[in-house]
Amino acid sequence: MLLRFSARLGIKSIFAANRPIPGIEVSPENGKTALMEICPKSEGAADNRIVELAMPGDLAVTRDLPLAERLVDAGLTVMDDRGRLFTKENIRELRSLRDFTVGLAQNGLDFERTASYGKKDVSALANSLDRELSKVKGRR
Repeated sequence: MLLRFSARLGIKSIFAANRPIPGIEVSPENGKTALMEICPKSEGAADNRIVELAMPGDLAVTRDLPLAERLVDAGLTVMDDRGRLFTKENIRELRSLRDFTVGLAQNGLDFERTASYGKKDVSALANSLDRELSKVKGRR
């Protein structure tokens, strides 16, 4: 979906990970608007590369809250794969809740996981992507 939206608007999509992302292939059709970077397998290498490539005004999609916090602090528009926007106003609270939950899990306490990804989530992501990518396009 992200590749289709960014290709339609002529906005480059950059993916950085320490392994290929299933379903993400840079083809001749979208090669001018998509780039996949394979980073070293060291801890945080992909996150560090994303932050290095990021410029204020860019849009990032991640469910990794520590990365989202770094990107928000760098002036990016950041959303998760359910279309929820992370802002300076909400990222610290969300990060705090995440860290608390991780602490519980590390101490052997079970907790409820996020609900499965469904059509409603896909629709919310599509709507948020359309809105935010249009804003990015308008700034370029």
